[in-house]
Amino acid sequence: MSEPTVLISKDARGVATVTINRPKVRNAIDDTVIRSLTDAFKALHADAEARVVVLTGSGSAFCAGADLGWMRRMAAAGDAENFASAKTISAMLRSLNELAKPTIARVNGAAYAAAMGLIAACDIAVAAEEAMFSISEVRIGLVPSTISPYVIAAIGAQAARRYFLTGEAFSAAEAHRLRLLHQVVPGSGLDAAIDSVIASLLAGGPQSQARAKRLIADIAGRPLDDALEALTARSIADARASAEGREGIAAFLEKRRPAWRRE
Repeated sequence: MSEPTVLISKDARGVATVTINRPKVRNAIDDTVIRSLTDAFKALHADAEARVVVLTGSGSAFCAGADLGWMRRMAAAGDAENFASAKTISAMLRSLNELAKPTIARVNGAAYAAAMGLIAACDIAVAAEEAMFSISEVRIGLVPSTISPYVIAAIGAQAARRYFLTGEAFSAAEAHRLRLLHQVVPGSGLDAAIDSVIASLLAGGPQSQARAKRLIADIAGRPLDDALEALTARSIADARASAEGREGIAAFLEKRRPAWRRE
């Protein structure tokens, strides 16, 4: 019996790890992986015990992009089948982007093409310094379409004009400069860096973090007007009146840990 192409584990803290498990093909994704990732993200979104989600790859690569065998099959398919297939990728990325838990991309190695969308759709991205990156679709006659909303939001249109068009590889240091990554560390220190981020995330209220993610999505790129002012006022009013907000304020004033802190 073959191993699952996506592995899911969750520890006692509520930290879930989703691992793309195709190391022989550098974790290239195909339709099976896409379905499994979508199912995993939706299940973790609904899992009240899951506090943080870490996305990574098995072996030495994070993800080598789309599986070329699958791409070859899609090239031979009709328009309707091709469009439906592309929609599964965009739906998977959206389910990650909208997952109501903090998400961390643990970039343990090479990240090409579709992998860039996975990283950009996560809230936080930490990479090993030896990892390499490429938005390589144009080099095989394709376009980085479904990943583009997330990657452009991360690196900006100006950087996209270069890297979408050249498909050239670039280093983790460059990915950090472009703001795709929040942190770059030696490979031997990757897990320690991830654990440090997790510890910071577990200190926050899970409902407040979900609210903060929605707030970012609601206000990013919007002009400051009456509607935006009302939205932000409503957001903090609802948070203060929530059970978690009341507990957090009480815990701070009473100099104790709030109920969501398990350690």
